[in-house]
Amino acid sequence: MASSSSSLSNPRTPEAEHGRRRGAIVESLLREIFQGRVRSGQHLVTRALAERFGVSHTPIREALITLAGIGLVELEPNRGAMVRPVTRSDIRDLCQVRRTLECEAVRGACGRIERDRLELLRRELLALVDAPATDWSALLDEARRVDSSLHDLIARSCGNAFLANELGRLEILFRAFRDIAWDHERFRDDFTRLTGEAREHLAIVDGLLSCDRRRATLAMAKHIRVGQRYWSRALPGASASIDTASRRTGPAGTVDSLSEEAP
Repeated sequence: MASSSSSLSNPRTPEAEHGRRRGAIVESLLREIFQGRVRSGQHLVTRALAERFGVSHTPIREALITLAGIGLVELEPNRGAMVRPVTRSDIRDLCQVRRTLECEAVRGACGRIERDRLELLRRELLALVDAPATDWSALLDEARRVDSSLHDLIARSCGNAFLANELGRLEILFRAFRDIAWDHERFRDDFTRLTGEAREHLAIVDGLLSCDRRRATLAMAKHIRVGQRYWSRALPGASASIDTASRRTGPAGTVDSLSEEAP
């Protein structure tokens, strides 16, 4: 445990560098899969990827195992990994899992987070809401940073190590979808989502500040539900309209039925 802790505290250790390299490979491949540049059914061969990224086979194998663990590729003996298709149904299912985990995390974090931390996040979110539409790239970078800070803080403060670890495992997938969706909105020159997401985050923070578990949990559920629509329409070939299928009422466990469920 001691060596692990020192590696985390020192970002320049070989272990940390290795982790960053693996993470960069995973993020790059996720982006290509989501954007359709790597096709469904295509094989990702370890040797070819190692040459392309200029690394040894080890971080490539680890990256493929990570992608397999989150369901984006299927590992095949002696053939590397085969890419799975990513559909709106996949996004719906992923967001259902995300909602369950993050709503439980925000419920557990309520009353556990220092008020100063929440008030700082609130000021940063208000600045995003009120920011003039001049430098969108800088605003998007700040929106990503604040989004990551808020969700990380909730996960760390939820009081359940297993839940926090599971959110950490899926974090790279959630943020890859987030970034692809932002790229899609940037391409369309539509930054309505930036303000909307900041307001959704504000509602979560206000629920936490008031120690109101129900309020914070419903705000998180709404945030994930709205995010699902943007994630869906960023898929290759998706229509520019919001995915109306995500609004359908279904049995318990679907997006809309759970979003109004009392914590």
